[in-house]
Amino acid sequence: MSANIIIQSISKLTEVHRELLKTAKEKTEAIKSGIPDELQAVLLAERKIIKKAEQAESERQEAAESWFKHNKLPVNDMSVSKMLGLLREKEKHALAVGTEELTEVIAELRQQERLNQDLIRQSMEFVQLSLELVNPSMKKMNYGSQKQQQTTTNHSLFDSQA
Repeated sequence: MSANIIIQSISKLTEVHRELLKTAKEKTEAIKSGIPDELQAVLLAERKIIKKAEQAESERQEAAESWFKHNKLPVNDMSVSKMLGLLREKEKHALAVGTEELTEVIAELRQQERLNQDLIRQSMEFVQLSLELVNPSMKKMNYGSQKQQQTTTNHSLFDSQA
């Protein structure tokens, strides 16, 4: 059994991760625009791509497991480095390039998602600050010392003897 199936599955997984990266960049723009419907549409598309990524990863794992079993190697110790040591030069090169591309795309995707996370956090902080400015707490509204506030609260605003 050749490693071509594994190489193809890694290539497919790389393409799906590129789709995720594109969607992450669209998410960044949606966050910047501040339009919730746009962000929700991007998140919906992202969920569909994540399902494709999970399926592609499952196919890659099955292909790797099958290759290891076929070569009478322990399945519990599967790794690309072990495969590289056993493959012919052409397959070795293709697998190394494929895994390197996948690693690069995943690293870029992580960086983009960190940016999105920071943008969302900053947006939430801005909303919180805006709410505090619009609706200040009663403690901030009362002027004077705490002692003065206690003495004035004991008197009625309206004299009932009059």
